[in-house]
Amino acid sequence: MDDVSPQGARKTVGKGGNSAPPQPGVIGIAFAAVLTAALAQGSWQWFATYIGVTLLALIFCFYRLPALMPGFRSAYLLNLLAYSVVVGLCIAITLAPMLQRWAWLFPMPGTRSECRELGKYESVRVEAALADLAGRDRTALAYAQELQSHDAVSECLAATTTMWLPVYGFGAAVLVGLGTWLVNRARVRREAGPD
Repeated sequence: MDDVSPQGARKTVGKGGNSAPPQPGVIGIAFAAVLTAALAQGSWQWFATYIGVTLLALIFCFYRLPALMPGFRSAYLLNLLAYSVVVGLCIAITLAPMLQRWAWLFPMPGTRSECRELGKYESVRVEAALADLAGRDRTALAYAQELQSHDAVSECLAATTTMWLPVYGFGAAVLVGLGTWLVNRARVRREAGPD
């Protein structure tokens, strides 16, 4: 007989179909990651890394895959797919500021030099626009040039980084999915013991 008491209702809340374990807020975490990516205007800032790490911590602490089951339509594989894609997205958001700033992590040599040239152009443009300031306050002019040049380079690198983020996210998703599947498979074999 079904337990219709509040305690019984609480026991069944959050359980997915096909004997999936409770998944508190995993879809919300995915939406938060997408929202972070959508709201990142211009240069990727370090707060994106903080958000990505926070979302990864939530996933690793609260998300549990169902038991490993064979079959391509099993709850395990469907959950593993969703888990891998969300973790890949969070990793991409975490890495975005680093990809933009660190050449060793994301070389893009042609793009980096083109962005620097764009920065030089913006500096010259500011000097032309503020030519009357040059005779009065050279420090203010130099500051305006440096600021505009920095912004132009950051916007250029951010645009390129954003184009490549899906590749990094997909790569991370594949690695996470494959690694998780291999670890779970090894655990099931170890628990089954020798035949």
